[in-house]
Amino acid sequence: MASSESAVLQFFPSSTSLSAKVHPLVIFNICDCYVRRPDQAERVIGTLLGSISPDGTVDIRNSYAVPHNESSDQVALDIDYHHNMLLSHQKVNPKEVIVGWYSTGLGVTGGSALIHEFYSREVQNPIHLTVDTTFRNGEATIKAFVSVSLSLGERQLAAQFQEIPLDLRMVEAERVGFDILKTTMVEKLPSDLEGMEASMERLLALIDDVYKYVDSVVEGQVVPDNDIGRFIADTVASIPKISPPAFDRLVNDSLQDHLLLLYLSSITRTQLSLAEKLNTAAQIP
Repeated sequence: MASSESAVLQFFPSSTSLSAKVHPLVIFNICDCYVRRPDQAERVIGTLLGSISPDGTVDIRNSYAVPHNESSDQVALDIDYHHNMLLSHQKVNPKEVIVGWYSTGLGVTGGSALIHEFYSREVQNPIHLTVDTTFRNGEATIKAFVSVSLSLGERQLAAQFQEIPLDLRMVEAERVGFDILKTTMVEKLPSDLEGMEASMERLLALIDDVYKYVDSVVEGQVVPDNDIGRFIADTVASIPKISPPAFDRLVNDSLQDHLLLLYLSSITRTQLSLAEKLNTAAQIP
């Protein structure tokens, strides 16, 4: 009796559990490339650079756009431009490698699988980052995906994109700019003092949340979490013990130094502008 073999439909997920963290510079670069895109282009795509840690976390630190043409059934990338840009970036940051690619728009599209296949030859298990520059949901939605192969026996049928956790890493000064960038309209850019005020209001709100959590744990309304408790204890321990008057004096001195630098830079710009105009006037016969 002859034995028969049956084909089995199989998914081949990635070997490691991936997560990604992206720096604001990447988002700013993507938005700038989208604004400068050709008139006929509906979206822009590009290469993501960074590093991969042993625990599977992908750190996305830089990016550059790659010219492309796409239609409903095919995509053409400028591969030579991609490789030349990669060599240029690695001369400045040799530790940064290709970790994936990005595209503007909400989620993946039909041509994403073709582009992802190309980057799969550049790096194993690349990240696909999408940035919604059209603000369809009221803000720039940012998501990260990896591809999972769907095979029938020995034949690969399709690729499925699965969303992975994404963490946006930024310092407080970058957060102020990002909050402005993700809104559809803004009346004016905040000054340094207004940005500092917004940061302090956010800090006070976070401190208030910590107070409420600690009070809820003490009163028995919330089950205590040892990890959160250790994190709060480490945060409090990292704050230097200083009296309120000394702290106010330290902040005021730092603020005055900052304002002095702004004043001196403003005077320098004014003098340079006057010198340029005098030089131009002296050259006129």
